[in-house]
Amino acid sequence: MIGGTRRLGEVLAVLSGKGGTGKTSVCAGIATALAESGERILCIDCDVGLRNLDISLGLSDSGALSFLDVCSGGYPLDRAEKHPDYPNLFFLTAPMNCGAEQIDPEAFGQMLRRARLEFDFVLLDAPAGVDAGFRLVTETADRFLVVTGAGPAAIRDASRVGELLELAGKKHVRLVVNRVDRDMLSTVRVTIDDVMDISGLPLAGVVLEDVNVTLAASFGQPLLRYAKRCDAAKAFRRIARRVQGFPEPMKLR
Repeated sequence: MIGGTRRLGEVLAVLSGKGGTGKTSVCAGIATALAESGERILCIDCDVGLRNLDISLGLSDSGALSFLDVCSGGYPLDRAEKHPDYPNLFFLTAPMNCGAEQIDPEAFGQMLRRARLEFDFVLLDAPAGVDAGFRLVTETADRFLVVTGAGPAAIRDASRVGELLELAGKKHVRLVVNRVDRDMLSTVRVTIDDVMDISGLPLAGVVLEDVNVTLAASFGQPLLRYAKRCDAAKAFRRIARRVQGFPEPMKLR
């Protein structure tokens, strides 16, 4: 609050150039870490036709509205699904029976403008790639996290995403290197600095490969409740603090 007036929330788009980077798990981990710290959070699955953010959030059994239900005016934003474990975390899923190119960008933007008034952070789990869903999400987001693995194809695609954001005049773009296997990096003689140099993006965080991410989803739980002290959970909390503007050292554990 500033002078009795609530500050506007920020829209954070979580992107990846290719599938398989664990982007959705990263989005869910950061969202729950922010909610855990007391922030009021709205998560929106924007992967039209291939939604799975509900699984990573531990909400696969919920009957969440789609963001299209809200965009079209059929339901108010306050009907977003409330998380049973995080009372300040809310969720809208992706519609299944339309393409991203069929969604009205203006209506989507209006929904996000309303969400900024009600939430501290709105996290958008974008579809992989740079097609219509990418354009929909990046048009109105304030900040961007590009998720990559440490493999050459993933890094190249992350670099392309960064280039497209720069061409669109977007600022506040950061890199998350996910599913990092330190033995593999040592074998191929690649460092995190190399990943940053090749992608051309500054670093927001590094997340080690962690079997607990898969186990938590399999048991229908958010990672930060299933394995609070695992390596990935610690990494998501550190990234969340950086998103909040707190100084946080880079660590691999």
